Amino acid sequence: MHILISLLLLTGGFLSGSSPAEDSFLLSGTITDSETNDPISFAYVHVEELNRTSVADAAGKYEIKNMPEGNFTLSVHRIGYRTQTQEVSIEESDKIVNIKLRPTVLGSQSVDVVGKEEVLEGSTLEHASKKVFGSDLRRNLGNTLSQTLSNLAGFDERKMGSAPGRPVIRGLGDERVLILQDGIRSGDVSAQSSDHAVTIDPISAQEVEIARGPQALAYGANAIGGVINVVRNQIETTVPSKFTGSFTLNGESVSSGVSGALDATIPYKDFALSLNLNGRLAGDVGTPLGEIDNTYYRSTNDALGLSWVKSWGYLGAAFSTYINNYGIPPDPNGHPNGVDIEMKKFQYDVKSEILVRNDFIDVLEADFSIKNYTHKEIESNGSLGTQFGLVTTNAEVKASHNSLGFLDKGSFGVWGELEDYAVIGASTPDANSYKIGTYLIEEKDIDRLHLEAGLRFDWVLNKPVENDPTSSIGNIRERSFPALSSSFAAIYSLGKGFSAGTSLLHSFRAPSLEELYSEGPHLASYSFEVGNPDLDPERGLAKELFLRYQSEKATAETALFHNGFDNYLYARDTGQRNNSRPDLNNYQFVGTEAILYGAEFSGELQFLTNFVIDLSMSYTIAERKVSEQEQANTGINSDTRPLPQIPPFKTKTSLKYSKGGFEIGSRVRFSGKQDRTGEFETPTESYTLVDAFSQYRLEGKSLLHTFSLNVNNLLNQEYYDHLSRIKDLRPQPGINVSLLYRVYF
Repeated sequence: MHILISLLLLTGGFLSGSSPAEDSFLLSGTITDSETNDPISFAYVHVEELNRTSVADAAGKYEIKNMPEGNFTLSVHRIGYRTQTQEVSIEESDKIVNIKLRPTVLGSQSVDVVGKEEVLEGSTLEHASKKVFGSDLRRNLGNTLSQTLSNLAGFDERKMGSAPGRPVIRGLGDERVLILQDGIRSGDVSAQSSDHAVTIDPISAQEVEIARGPQALAYGANAIGGVINVVRNQIETTVPSKFTGSFTLNGESVSSGVSGALDATIPYKDFALSLNLNGRLAGDVGTPLGEIDNTYYRSTNDALGLSWVKSWGYLGAAFSTYINNYGIPPDPNGHPNGVDIEMKKFQYDVKSEILVRNDFIDVLEADFSIKNYTHKEIESNGSLGTQFGLVTTNAEVKASHNSLGFLDKGSFGVWGELEDYAVIGASTPDANSYKIGTYLIEEKDIDRLHLEAGLRFDWVLNKPVENDPTSSIGNIRERSFPALSSSFAAIYSLGKGFSAGTSLLHSFRAPSLEELYSEGPHLASYSFEVGNPDLDPERGLAKELFLRYQSEKATAETALFHNGFDNYLYARDTGQRNNSRPDLNNYQFVGTEAILYGAEFSGELQFLTNFVIDLSMSYTIAERKVSEQEQANTGINSDTRPLPQIPPFKTKTSLKYSKGGFEIGSRVRFSGKQDRTGEFETPTESYTLVDAFSQYRLEGKSLLHTFSLNVNNLLNQEYYDHLSRIKDLRPQPGINVSLLYRVYF
């Protein structure tokens, strides 16, 4: 770790041709309403190039200390106002920049450029990414990350009770969706099985970012579904002018659950101490047919971080813990009394950033992380069923560069990871996984056309502790997988608020340790998992066409997508009982040709003065190829069969009224029936749900109080979600009244 930081510092000094600059300046100003000139409290001011953020106080004043000389882009956002960007130049003195924001009731924030009347269009693919923050984040905040994102177009949730859940994007989940916290992989085994929870609590999230296309290559070659980054700022990149933070208290009726969070940052000279304390407690989940047994959860997610921030950049470290005890509902065949999960993760992070800012390198970054994760599945008699242990070590160095030749800007980096994996209670061998990756992403603007292209090389070595050529699942041995991934995207501004674009992503995913070497019962997921040590890597080609519209009173986006795989990896239910565990079906990891394609739409429209209606739709079709041998063995007279665990057609529409700090509205969710099912998968019927929500914002002398009241499944509808692993046993939760209070200080 010390070597990594030393190399980073030396590299920064070498590239800049001198020691990092010590001259620092103060950037300050006041945020006001463009119509009333009243100060806007608690607005976020973000310096894009430096990744530094300041929060305005109750009088609308903000300060960002230790600013170096140079040209920067400020991004300012606040609930109820249009997000705005402004160019700022700092030269040998402190800088005062006052910013006026225009009110809006649209949830999708548009971007203004100071000094221009037109809306910024097609200037960066970052606009293609989704960001959830502010009132949208509070309105949709769930117990899990996947619940929080499930109302976005194209997003669903694979779940198994109340605690375990993982996001699914356009039918793609598990290892095809990367989940990060503050840009670092989560370091758990949530992608392995539906009973494994993601080790990130969304209650302390400042925002959630979703990236697709070329930018996703910076995080991994297997991100064909996308990248989800939960911004928690456990390591601060800015020293605030005073003690700041927030306190959150949330309760829900459906599980008699309560959760709370304290986030605070304490400044001292050039240092910032950050503290995050989260806790959740809930009982069994209620449904229209009664409670679901053994769906309780008790969790904590805490962190302590320290940062040293100077004009040349920052250096910080953090320690965090995640502890979650929760229940898996009973299965009459596998475990009639349910299974209890004991999950722990201890994480150590070090991050640094150096502002080189020479003719080539702009910013140099490095991070180092160690995560120690354990997962125990406890049977009803108190005995240990299965235990997973995973120690993950990550290191990454990356840089962003300025214009180079005909290229406008770009980024490149090197990443490495070591996984030490151990299993108790199954015949799965202990194993190590070694991963190295390097990437390059470049951008170019040609008039109204914005282009991005990316290239990534990865090498993966999966190595069991002991080879076993005579194993019942095959020849267990080490496997290596080198591969090249690539991406391309283009956005063209059509004028008058319209832009169109396309993207291509060629992805690569090496088989995981579980897919290669698993051999044993997995009671919590009702399965006996059988690996395949001869699996080839998964390769996919994602294609997308989209059209966007943005104006003062409306936003809309429609997209067509197609994902083709020449070796789609998944655990296939064989329908056969395991010989040693006749209460469990064999789930065989296999590879097959497959396609997933569909369409999605999302849009908002402001009408009258304070009313907004929004609509989203998504539909995915997924099929795998049926070989001639399989047709002969099964009697299937078709070249294709549906893949399992694919969401049906879904729509969501809402109507809300907003004025000042008050918001009230209702949402209708419709899910069509899903009868395109995989082998031994049961279909689900359509359903319609009605929700209600309201929010109120109260600004005090030095505090901002927010109240959010949400009522989901208002009519207490009995329904069954196709992506729930317990859908054949229990319905989804009934009416749920939740109240969230958050105070910013």
